[in-house]
Amino acid sequence: MTYQLLYLVMPPQTADLVTEWLLDRPDVPGFTSVPAAGHGSSEHSMTVAEQVAGYTAKTLLLIHLPPEASQSVLDDLGKDFSGSGIHHWRVPALDQGRL
Repeated sequence: MTYQLLYLVMPPQTADLVTEWLLDRPDVPGFTSVPAAGHGSSEHSMTVAEQVAGYTAKTLLLIHLPPEASQSVLDDLGKDFSGSGIHHWRVPALDQGRL
């Protein structure tokens, strides 16, 4: 079966809510969360402290799922977290397993 890696990038406070939301989903067996720094051209939306630091605090969630589950998660995120600014992308997973 082919799998996808779903990447979700969001502010840490949103990540707390999305983490709880994901943990309640039976189609998400697990995921990884990583603190991240957002760099880009959205300086107008940054606080003064973020402008000085040169980045915005973000959280990156990585979820390894079958394509249909990945699409379902995205569809439901769009309904339940509309307007939250969650950035996402999906890529095929070439391989998976434990070493």
